[in-house]
Amino acid sequence: MYDRQVLIDLFRERALKLGEFVLASGKNSSYFLDGKQITLDATGLRLVSEGMLELLGDVQFDAIGGVPIGADPIIGGMLTIAAMQGQSLHGFLVRKESKRHGTDRLVEGPVKPGMDVVIVEDVVTTGGSSFQAIDRVEEFGCNVVHVAAIVDRMEGGAAKFCDRGIPFRALLTIEDFGISPPVE
Repeated sequence: MYDRQVLIDLFRERALKLGEFVLASGKNSSYFLDGKQITLDATGLRLVSEGMLELLGDVQFDAIGGVPIGADPIIGGMLTIAAMQGQSLHGFLVRKESKRHGTDRLVEGPVKPGMDVVIVEDVVTTGGSSFQAIDRVEEFGCNVVHVAAIVDRMEGGAAKFCDRGIPFRALLTIEDFGISPPVE
């Protein structure tokens, strides 16, 4: 089952990069957490998926989803582990822009308006990607009941979710890697 320390060790070994980076939020950073190095690895994805389901164990929800590409493997892994545990769970993807063919939907998957959903993310900095997903899913008619991430960079995302009335949890924070959050 989920072993938090093994996940921390995998992040240190494979996903934590030191140097100068520009994040999706536009911020500059002296480190980068490449979550795909974990979620696109069999052991890493299993640990993340088990951990996320455990983290959300007391939350009532019908589906999980998020913005490609970060959320894609998390969704697939969580659905697989949920099925193995006998849980009923649906997944969905939130497109950044609609296709001009097929159903022309921004929210793809077996979700329906009125469902309670959780937005999943690999790494949260300011929450920008998650908020994009939240807005689209709420416009679709679902109720976002939680946001869950693998790692919280502790740079304002959690506070912004709270301001919007959406609970947030993360499996890990940057403090688990010996990195202090920025002083504001």
